[in-house]
Amino acid sequence: MQAAAIRTLRLLPEPPGELETLFRAHYDRVFRAAYRITGSPADAEDVLQTVFLRLVRGKETYDLSENPEAYLSRAAINASLDLMRSRGRAKSVGLGDVASEALESKFQNPEAAHADRELQTLIRQAVGGLGKTAGEMFALRYYEGYDNQEIAKLLGTSQMVVGVVLHRARTRLRKEIGHYLEKHHEKQ
Repeated sequence: MQAAAIRTLRLLPEPPGELETLFRAHYDRVFRAAYRITGSPADAEDVLQTVFLRLVRGKETYDLSENPEAYLSRAAINASLDLMRSRGRAKSVGLGDVASEALESKFQNPEAAHADRELQTLIRQAVGGLGKTAGEMFALRYYEGYDNQEIAKLLGTSQMVVGVVLHRARTRLRKEIGHYLEKHHEKQ
């Protein structure tokens, strides 16, 4: 009788492990954060896998019990920025190949839609070219919607430092994409 009970118990699915529970609860957040930065569903899935594989392999040494949302958001942002930087070094583009239907207006003419996709690509590349801290702060502020105080708390720094870094990042991005904006404005 005991052997039959053991065989029956083995047929039942095991309760989800801690990592599986974490994945089920937060995979959507990680995917969305990665998608907003990369602009590509395939790249966002790669980032999602990277973030959770790092946890499985034990490469990350963070106590997830305190604030898993903050940690996983930061991990997704950093992995996305790493992906963007590696693409920049490899001179491969492809970020603008996938149009974001959510951001694209159905009433735009094809030329305006192309210009928007081109601008999105330039912004993503420019953000990917920011330093690690600046890129992370920029993504937390403008992609994830955190305010400066929340960013300071997440990164263990002051609001003043966050404000200065974000100001410098915006200034750099303006310079990098300014020529495109001037050129595009002249056409209209």
